[in-house]
Amino acid sequence: MLQPLDKRVFKTEYDDVELLGKALTRGDGWYAAGLAMHLSNGAAFGGLYASLAPTLPLPPVLRGPVVAVGEHVFLWPLVAVTDRLHPARDQLPRLGGNRRAFYAGLWRHALFGFVLGELERHLNADPPASPPASEVNYSSNGHGSLEHAISAGTASASDVAE
Repeated sequence: MLQPLDKRVFKTEYDDVELLGKALTRGDGWYAAGLAMHLSNGAAFGGLYASLAPTLPLPPVLRGPVVAVGEHVFLWPLVAVTDRLHPARDQLPRLGGNRRAFYAGLWRHALFGFVLGELERHLNADPPASPPASEVNYSSNGHGSLEHAISAGTASASDVAE
């Protein structure tokens, strides 16, 4: 995952997996629980995005990042609730007013949105146009195809006489 790197780059201890996992358990299983919850949240967001993306009046390349960053900005004020009510709040960094954590989350959401948007763009792209069918089919040896010769029919005696 990218999170350990961006924690160093943004100089923050804010960790999505830890925040989610320690909401469920403070035992040794917090990482597995947090990772499962984080992946589930991402999948649910992706499903919702797939339903909404076609209705958005944005170019495909911008849809994912705009939606993901918008979700981050819209929900970030809820960190005040986690700072006060999270069961492991004493083990987590305070997020309210923490600009480094906000920007780390913003970066994570922008990257996730970019990947999501690219997936949507590639999966929903129009299939490439197939080349027009040729009137005469030739085989690789240059002598035409047997299927074409058979489908052309056989000449009748009257056709030959004319």
